[in-house]
Amino acid sequence: MSQIEAGADDAPLVDDRLARRNAVLLASAQALGGASASIVIASGSLVGAGMLGADKSLATVPVSCFVLGTAFGTLPAGAIMQRFGRRAGFCGAAVLGVAGGLLSAFAIFQASFLLFCLGTMASGFVSAFVQQYRFAAADTASDGYRPKAISFVLAGGVLAGIIGPQTVINTADLFAPILFAGTYVAQACLSLISLFILAFLWIPRPPRGGGARGDVRPLGEIMAQPRFIVSAACAITSYALMSLVMTATPLAMIGCGLTQADAAHAIQWHVLAMFGPSFFTGHLIARFGRERIVIVGLALLAGCAAVALSGVEVGHFWTALILLGLGWNFGFIGATAMLADAYRPQERNKVQAVNDFLVFGFVASASFSSGALLQAYGWSTVNTLVFPFTLLCLGLIAWLVMAERAQSRL
Repeated sequence: MSQIEAGADDAPLVDDRLARRNAVLLASAQALGGASASIVIASGSLVGAGMLGADKSLATVPVSCFVLGTAFGTLPAGAIMQRFGRRAGFCGAAVLGVAGGLLSAFAIFQASFLLFCLGTMASGFVSAFVQQYRFAAADTASDGYRPKAISFVLAGGVLAGIIGPQTVINTADLFAPILFAGTYVAQACLSLISLFILAFLWIPRPPRGGGARGDVRPLGEIMAQPRFIVSAACAITSYALMSLVMTATPLAMIGCGLTQADAAHAIQWHVLAMFGPSFFTGHLIARFGRERIVIVGLALLAGCAAVALSGVEVGHFWTALILLGLGWNFGFIGATAMLADAYRPQERNKVQAVNDFLVFGFVASASFSSGALLQAYGWSTVNTLVFPFTLLCLGLIAWLVMAERAQSRL
């Protein structure tokens, strides 16, 4: 019996063959688990708006609750997988995903805004585990294969970009006249399928014992590294700005006289742009370096804001969201690869969990503020906010490069 079949604790930590096998499983699960995010993004604010009165400023709260659930789930996800392993954590989260989808559907039948927010928050908690798929893919990969493994798993989001919005379009009327209830039943079914896929996952745990424990640095020491600071800042900025603009987009499009189908298709193209480049992002990182790819991502985010400020036709929204997705891909995957250089294998769970807690804490804040900013100040203000944060990150990358060059000369 092989080590994979036996699940032996002494299976090698670096094994690209195992990493490729796991990456295929995780990419498949990403296609289904990642679809939950696009389902909530494409429909959550519209469901919320339908449950509210004339004041629609809280319409994006269900989407924000999804992001908040992700933020709340990051630290427990790390602790659970540290204690029970990757497979047990991912499978347990998939079960919760089924429950979250069914709760959201029940809330829509009951026209309960609070229950719907709780359902999307549960789905967001599950998303914290889905976010760990990219780290799990890198767990057994060599240094050379790691960026490719990360990007391959995120490439599963290409299918998620199709599955999620198409689920919304094709199931919104399933229980007519109650709109979108069928969408969240379908979301529960997708989580159930991902559960069966994840059951075949195998990732050895990091080495334990006195020597390994002695090599584990305090969290404060790890976080004080310039590379951790810059990678976390770039990941936060890439994801938070993407969330800020994306969350407001469906409402902005409806407010400009466009249709629900226009908004769903915009999200579909956006999610495809988020994950489509993942087929080659890893190769680009290996060739050009992590920092250069992050810089390209930040430039694309700024380009999104520039297009969005130039008009409010369908083409403007779609082009802006495609640039937004591309910017997220390069910025976030590049920052994730940068982070992997800042910790040792035995430190991975706690560092990854803290990184994602920081990322999704800021993303939740951006998402919650998105609807209020749109309602109070308009679509232009939402996009103008992109520029100062991208410039800040560019400055931090320049600081990191200079600091590491100075260190290498010592």
